Amino acid sequence: MAIISVTALAQLVVQSFDAKARDADGRYASSPLKSWFETLRSQKGPCCSDADGTALSDIDWDVTDGQYRVRIEGQWWNVPEEAVIKEPNRAGRTMVWPVYYWQLDSALRIDIRCFMPGHMT
Repeated sequence: MAIISVTALAQLVVQSFDAKARDADGRYASSPLKSWFETLRSQKGPCCSDADGTALSDIDWDVTDGQYRVRIEGQWWNVPEEAVIKEPNRAGRTMVWPVYYWQLDSALRIDIRCFMPGHMT
């Protein structure tokens, strides 16, 4: 019972940190795209900011039959349609906003909150 309680508490803590935009060292404070990033939303909700997103290399994402997928932590994850950002990509690079769920004695689970396709080169 104690392990279940600790796992549940850890999940709540992780979720609360992931819900807030972060720019701990201020590196994005003067970016001309900062305000645009802060307004990005998917159907799953706000994406937060550039500091929360991860830029992907071309080898770490693809699309097959209209379904995007991304490679995170060495695994391929399907991107839910409701996570895809529909507006034009002003940053140019492909980005993903994953939410990580770590639990003791279970596999990593990732929820893709937002995905913004770029241009494959």
